[in-house]
Amino acid sequence: MIQREKQKLKVLLRKKMLELAYNSNSHYPHIGSCLSCIDILIQTIIFEMGKKDKFILSKGHASLALYVVLNYLKKIPNTQLATYFKDNTQFGVHTPSTLPKDIPLATGSLGHGLSFSAGLAKAYKLLNKNSFPRVFCLMSDGECNEGAVWEAALFASQHKLNNLIVLIDKNGFQATGRTRDILGDAASVDKWRAFGFYVQSVDGHNLFDVEKALKKTQKNKFKPAVLICKTSRGKGVALIEDKLTSNYLHLTPEIYKKALEDIERLI
Repeated sequence: MIQREKQKLKVLLRKKMLELAYNSNSHYPHIGSCLSCIDILIQTIIFEMGKKDKFILSKGHASLALYVVLNYLKKIPNTQLATYFKDNTQFGVHTPSTLPKDIPLATGSLGHGLSFSAGLAKAYKLLNKNSFPRVFCLMSDGECNEGAVWEAALFASQHKLNNLIVLIDKNGFQATGRTRDILGDAASVDKWRAFGFYVQSVDGHNLFDVEKALKKTQKNKFKPAVLICKTSRGKGVALIEDKLTSNYLHLTPEIYKKALEDIERLI
């Protein structure tokens, strides 16, 4: 798919997320975090992953971004996705455990996705002698404050899990403020390199940059990889971009209309 077509896809899926968030009539779809990571998911899940590869959304509050990507791939029907955040739905604000093939882990409590991903990557290596599936794990930069993350990082490095690719959505925020002001920058190149990872820093909204970085990880034979993706929370919507309030935004008709207009300008 040429770059312009990919750009149209970025707009299409952002509009779909906004539509679902608006129809949910909720303050908690975490739309800011979804808008910051959607481009990473597009390039990774739609264009990079093989049939046997697995994707773990460790930052489970960005579930809406994963849902619309799986819907685009026809793995979640429109009728089911339309139930997002409604009574008796399986598609809530955090990922469910009811779709194990495409959502291998129900997430929401931060800090556990990398441990699961590292274990899965190790299992694939034990079961396959020559070629083995890859495991992609998307985390947030605030999530890197969790101690379990670093235990998993040590495990992955010790076992030379070069089939593990960590993607960090570095939008600079966590729940109550800017990440740098709470416990500092735990999603830094130096920290991850010190833990034995093959590290790249990329523009998380540039699909071509993410594509190039992912291809480079395939040449890495002895280390787990991490892409530190610089992003902007609420990317594409001027009212909420790079603002703390973007995660708890109630989309009124006026805000929803303006957000859709802003997204169209991304093409």
